[in-house]
This record gives sequence, C-alpha cells and structure tokens, in this order.
Amino acid sequence: MSSRLKYLVVSSSTCLTLLLLVGSVLSKGASNDDTLKHIGVFSDVVSHIKSEYVEEPDMKSVTLGALNGLLEAVDPFASYLNADQYREYLKNKDANRPSVGLILSKKFGYVGVVGTVPGSPAAKAGLSTGDMIESIKGIGTRDMPLAYASLLLEGPAGSTVDLSVVRVRRPDPQTIKLTRANLVLPPVDSHMLANNVGYINIDAISPAQVKEVAEAVEKLQKDGAQKLIVDVRSCSVGNPEDGIALANLFLKSGRIGYLQGQRVARQNFDADPAKAITSLPVAVLTNRGTAGAAEILAAAIQDNKRGKVVGETTYGDAALRKAITMDDGSAIILSVAKYYSPDGKAIQDARVTPATVVNEPEAQVELDDNGEPLPETAAPPEKQKLEDDPVVKKALEVLK
Repeated sequence: MSSRLKYLVVSSSTCLTLLLLVGSVLSKGASNDDTLKHIGVFSDVVSHIKSEYVEEPDMKSVTLGALNGLLEAVDPFASYLNADQYREYLKNKDANRPSVGLILSKKFGYVGVVGTVPGSPAAKAGLSTGDMIESIKGIGTRDMPLAYASLLLEGPAGSTVDLSVVRVRRPDPQTIKLTRANLVLPPVDSHMLANNVGYINIDAISPAQVKEVAEAVEKLQKDGAQKLIVDVRSCSVGNPEDGIALANLFLKSGRIGYLQGQRVARQNFDADPAKAITSLPVAVLTNRGTAGAAEILAAAIQDNKRGKVVGETTYGDAALRKAITMDDGSAIILSVAKYYSPDGKAIQDARVTPATVVNEPEAQVELDDNGEPLPETAAPPEKQKLEDDPVVKKALEVLK
C-alpha cells in the first residue's frame, strides 16, 4: 500500500469516526441504516475526489476541510485540533493569558466575531458582532479550528498580532494590528432615569458582576426606583451558570432554564426565592451581540412573563462543551449539552427573540483619505444619551 493511499485511509477513517460521534446529533432518532447510508455517501465522495479530480488533491487539506465543515454544520462553536494543537490547548486552556478580547464562532467556514470584551484591544479597534476574521498572523482562518484561533490571539502582554478583517460596516478586507493585553471586565453601571426608572448596564457577566447587579438594584430601590431597565446589549462575556445566578435576582419562582444533551441527563434550574432581590417591573434590552449568560437572563425573564425583552434577536450561544480525544492524540471540542429556555427552546439554536423588536441603527465609522477608519471613530461610539436611545425609549413605553 502506497504512503498516499495509507494517508487517504487514515484520513477517511478519522472523518468516519467523527461522523459516528456526531451523526446522531445531526439527525436525532435516525436509524443505524440511515447513518451507514450517509457514511457510504461520504466514502464515495472521497473516492471520486481521489481518483477523478483534475489534479492530485492534497488529501490533508481535503480531510481538514471535511472535518471542520462537518463540525460547523453541527456546532458553530466546535473545533477539531490535531495532536500538537490539542497539547498546546491543554497547556493553556486554564491560564488567564493576555489576549485581544475577541469572542469567536465559525461562520461560512471562517472565524467570525460574536462580540468583544469591553475595553479590550479588539473593542477599541471597533470589531463587532458579525465581523469576519480572514487571517490571523498571516494564517487564513478558512477551516481553522476555533480553539486554535483563540490560541493564536493569545500571547505576552504588549505583543502584537495582525488580523485581516472583513467588517460588517466596511466589506473590503482591512489589516489591523492589535496589541495583546490583560483583560479586565468592566464594572456594572447604574443610575436613575426620569419617572423613577432605574437603569442598569451590564457589559459582561461573572460572579463579581452578578454581585454588583444585586448591589445596584438594592441601591436603586432605596433611591425610589419603581421600575427597572437591565441593558445587556452586546454582552457576550459570561458563563451560563452566571446567567442563571443573574436571572435568579429577578425571579422568586419559576424555571430559569435547563441543560440537556444526548448523553447529559436533564438538569433543571429553578428560581430560589431566597436569592431574589426585587419584584419591580423589569425590561431587558438585547441586540445581536447579546450571547451566552445574558441570553439565559433574557429567556428566563420573557418566558416566565416576569418582564419584557426589548431590542433585537440575540446571537445564540449557550452550551456545555467538552473535549473528546481521538486515538491519535487529536480531539474535537463539541457542545455535548445545550441550555434551554423555560419554554423548551435551545438558546443556541432558537436564540431569544424579544416580544418587542426594535432594530438599532448601524454605527457610522468615518474614514481617512486612504479609506482607513479614523482612530477616534474606529470603535463604536459610547452609548448615546439614554433619552435619545430608541431601544431605551421603547422600553420606557413598554414599562408604562
């Protein structure tokens, strides 16, 4: 057997192994015959590529593309890492390494931006939800494992990394240089609006931010707040369990959500009345950059009819992910369970659609003579005066 043929067999076997692992996810309830039929089609396609393509194909690239395409079709947050990449991932996954502050997913085969850590280098450069990363350090992100992309963005504080970006607001590719930094989550901001409406802005969610929200609510209530607006627009940082804790501050009873997977038993998250701190009417503001923990809050408030969700449909990201190792030392990182809204919708699939939809105007970016964003306008502007914010205006109307 030639070396090339051996490589083809090994590559095909790897793909087939992955198909077996995730086939039932692609089609729950499918019979074994259906699974074998799909595997047979895949084998036929590989065979025809090998024997009939116009020139001798690079089967390594073909296999890598097939693996990543397969995973993206199942889960836009999944990754396939070869043995070397997986070893590097394990070495660094628990380290709080300096980075540029990007939250990523796969989109159309490329690495896409879910959101940014507020105040991070990526946020200051104006990167936002929906932007596409064409390359990192000169390496194309087409079929790049998502976890490996995150590793490339990390490094010593003060070091730089070049990105080629296609922005939502500017479709021509742009090369930008970001300087890695230690990331610090912003504090919760709160103040009183007119007519005794308390306003709380949450840009990221962690145990510390949940505590800050509780303190902010208590202070606003003491100051005479009769209604609350909780703004989680562009809030994409936070673990699902922190979103559950945040939702519990506003819910004295009812189901916050639940977690369930094919091999993960259902786990219900019910509100603990001892942890609820307010019964004031509440409106939650969302947009397309609202993801993860913030989506769990929005879904819990809306489905329990505890308050109104106002704004845009959220991004869709709330899952439990796990690394599954292969015999050759490689691994796939896959969602093994999803978080569901109280009404039984998988947040990662269905997202959260507000009962009151209000689209935000696109931020405008001024360009210099060379077509590059001016430094002072490269980043989205600070939130406009709340009195002029159309989403806040609509929330105030809804709260009446």
